[in-house]
Amino acid sequence: MGWLWAILVGLVLGVIAKAILPGRQSLPLWLTVICGMGGSALGNGVSRWLGVRDTRGFDWTRHVLQLVGAIVLVAIGDALWAAHKANKERRRRRTPV
Repeated sequence: MGWLWAILVGLVLGVIAKAILPGRQSLPLWLTVICGMGGSALGNGVSRWLGVRDTRGFDWTRHVLQLVGAIVLVAIGDALWAAHKANKERRRRRTPV
């Protein structure tokens, strides 16, 4: 059940991160979920480091840090994905048929 929950949280955080970032991202959904999952883990790590991981009530700080982590990872992932696609297209054009 833990992996299913991580995938769902990754999906939600990744989609929200894509909506917050300006412009259109070419990141596929599966990579968006992975970036969201990574952002969630990153936000949890930072919140633990700051000492706000386990608080009473709703952990707003932890959730905001998770979203910020997802935004950063989606932005980096999108840049890397776009560079990969451009490089792949460039190699395809050079190869004679």
